[in-house]
Amino acid sequence: MSRAVIRDSLSISIAVGSYGAAFGVASVAAGLSIAQTCALSLLLFSGASQFAVAGVLGAGGSALSAIAASALLALRNGFYGARMAPLLQVRGLKRLLASQITIDESTAIALAHESKGAADARKGFWLTGVGIYFFWNLATLLGALGANALGDPAQWGLDATIPAAFLGLLWPRLTSQLARVVGISAVALALILTPLLTPGLPIIACVLIPLIAGWRMRS
Repeated sequence: MSRAVIRDSLSISIAVGSYGAAFGVASVAAGLSIAQTCALSLLLFSGASQFAVAGVLGAGGSALSAIAASALLALRNGFYGARMAPLLQVRGLKRLLASQITIDESTAIALAHESKGAADARKGFWLTGVGIYFFWNLATLLGALGANALGDPAQWGLDATIPAAFLGLLWPRLTSQLARVVGISAVALALILTPLLTPGLPIIACVLIPLIAGWRMRS
């Protein structure tokens, strides 16, 4: 295994994993307990989906709305799994473990090193996935404990953490005119529907915007 694989995997693991603290703070600010917050990171382990669950539940939405929003954001992981399965070639318990850590970063590192051989790609996948899982869950716990110690989240402005986190996830992806139009249209639709629908449903409805954009591009 090359040093480049270790270097890339470790740096990504620490950088991305530390962001789990933001989720810990946001989740507690949304009204979830420390145990619930840590359970989401341990079991769901998908940043955007976790923020969606905390945001919907914190706004008073139903569990069904939270699950639907989370599932929509996690659909891409299924495509990652289909791409990684032939490369990893795992079965049984190891296949189950691989599915848990099949995320943006582990897939990206594996594919980035695939040209150096399947062995390096597989090592990059496992090192990155396990590394992020460890640091993300540790940071989640620390963030939740810190937010809980502060008392009322709104007093410190922590109730704005989830919208800020989503903006941070979205902004770097608005690299084209189409992406910016889709993003602005989704925000406009959410603002229109928020007073009319129960919490969580405006987020789900916004999925229509990229679907329509994709359909128009193909037609």
